[in-house]
Amino acid sequence: MKVGVLISGRGSNLRSLVAATKEPGFPAEIVIVVSNKPDAPGLDVAREAGIPTAVVNHKDYPTREAFDAELDAVLRRAGVELICSAGFMRILSDGFVEAWRDRQLNIHPSLLPAFKGLKVHERVIETGCRITGCTVHFVRPAMDEGPIVAQVAVPVLPDDTPETLADRVLEAEHKLYPLALRLVAEGRTRIVGERVEIDGQVTAPQAPLFVPPAP
Repeated sequence: MKVGVLISGRGSNLRSLVAATKEPGFPAEIVIVVSNKPDAPGLDVAREAGIPTAVVNHKDYPTREAFDAELDAVLRRAGVELICSAGFMRILSDGFVEAWRDRQLNIHPSLLPAFKGLKVHERVIETGCRITGCTVHFVRPAMDEGPIVAQVAVPVLPDDTPETLADRVLEAEHKLYPLALRLVAEGRTRIVGERVEIDGQVTAPQAPLFVPPAP
């Protein structure tokens, strides 16, 4: 499966996707990395891996729709079949999202549907949550909504700051995104209603996660 990755920043999740797709037998390849910011460090991550890059600077377009139209054209010229948004800090128009419906993934640093939007880790700590995590989902027009492909739970420690919690969640993201991409690229996911069903999913019981630990 030919993948296009959208970034705006340093590209840490991009780096994990690049590493995964370079493994023998991985069912997807990244054919282009696109940034809306010309100075995004993630572009260097792609170049070092020999992956073509493109910049579609949102400041060069008078409307969101004009920007999205050029982004769409760049992706289609590259032969992209699936989009992975990885720290892409732009809200895409409904038209773009619908054009790529069920063919665009996003990763968010919470256990959706909880804590959509920004300042996630600050809000997690402020509300006293004991467990947080991250989610990979198919993109829908509403922010941070869409069928969930995969999630991972991360405990919130008593002395966590937003920065320390963000670091641990990001470490989990780097493992979760390649897993979700593999499931989709292998054709093991299907969307029924607005839920993702996964072929061959193991449903063996696992021990529940207690935070704080159960005595």
